[in-house]
Amino acid sequence: MGNSLLIKNATVITIDADNGIFTGDVLIVDGRIAAFDKATEADEILDASGRVLLPGFVQTHIHLCQTLFRGAADDLALIDWLKQRIWPLEAAHTAESLRLSAQLGIAELIRGGTTCALTMETVNHTDEVFRVVEESGFRATVGKCLMDAGADVPEALQEKTDASLAEAVRLIEHWHGAANGRIQACFAPRFAVSCTRELLEQVARLSRERRVLVHTHASENRDEIALVEQNTGLRNISYLQAVGLTAPHVVLAHCIWLDENEMTILQQTETKVAHCPSSNLKLGSGIAPINEMLERGISVSLGADGAPCNNRLDQFIEMRTATLLQKVRCGPQAVPALTALRMATIEGAKALGLSDEIGSIEIGKKADLILLNLNQLHSSPQPDLVSTIVYSAQASDVETVLIDGQIVMRDRHLQTLNEADIIARTQTLL
Repeated sequence: MGNSLLIKNATVITIDADNGIFTGDVLIVDGRIAAFDKATEADEILDASGRVLLPGFVQTHIHLCQTLFRGAADDLALIDWLKQRIWPLEAAHTAESLRLSAQLGIAELIRGGTTCALTMETVNHTDEVFRVVEESGFRATVGKCLMDAGADVPEALQEKTDASLAEAVRLIEHWHGAANGRIQACFAPRFAVSCTRELLEQVARLSRERRVLVHTHASENRDEIALVEQNTGLRNISYLQAVGLTAPHVVLAHCIWLDENEMTILQQTETKVAHCPSSNLKLGSGIAPINEMLERGISVSLGADGAPCNNRLDQFIEMRTATLLQKVRCGPQAVPALTALRMATIEGAKALGLSDEIGSIEIGKKADLILLNLNQLHSSPQPDLVSTIVYSAQASDVETVLIDGQIVMRDRHLQTLNEADIIARTQTLL
């Protein structure tokens, strides 16, 4: 037996095709789930009696570069939020500050049970984010932001089309598949307003040639849609289709303001949607028609977005908010708890093209797992475990986190990041 860990006596919620739940043991060998048998030997034995074992959460829209901006851009609508606060702050990033921002974000994500994220960074210094992902043991698909157009863009974020694409390609060639596949790279054009048609068409071509994801924003705000229509003559999703950016390897964040034709485009092209309910509420952007998307079979996953528009990177909050918003729109049976939990796990893995490796607890999959202690006042009693997790549990209930079979948080203590040091260094920036 190789490097092995035995998790004993856990209540296991598999999130497999049968949505199985059982109490028993999970054996991990060389970073993968090897057996559910009552094994007696392993290099390490972890007693999980009274704990719930889940696949780690997968968030499909994060901006690690923005974690340091938490609380610095509150109470603004999207376009003003970008032009007045976020773009100037991103333009001011140094390699050192971006590194700290990524450490702060990943530490928060791990403590809340997120083991994998799709993250859009800023224009510069993206190598630093990849390095923090590598060092922390986190799993992420990272994209350098592409911006070669747009009004009121700070000089440090203004790019030439060829140079922007060349830097994205360099990062992909250097980082994609690193750390035994734990690190992936993608193309991340910011949104149609800040990208030329030439850049978007090149991203469509290059992403297919290199078989990598595309991660962008779409139809988040009615003013944004009006700008796209003014510039192109098309609504946002229709324009993305015209430039080749509706496809199974494309993840579109938000998708709040869609017409029937655009919904059909997403359905027919198998384009993935990253729903960010808390961000959409805080920026006053709107409520996405998630119930209708799910009824059409569109893959919807969840993300917290960035710290300055949320302000937490907490998948428990996103699950709960996602289902409650749809109940207000469509009735109390809309988006039941199990659907929300699957959006937070296996649907995220599908969006990233990783559902054969993560997102559920199955033999042969990578051991990206979280242990919850639900023996809390706010989560007792527990007549239905899935409902308890979605409606009652919170980030502080996560006790232990494994990524690739390695324990990155044990009994609420981070193992690969120095939490006290990170907090202290963020205070020096104020």
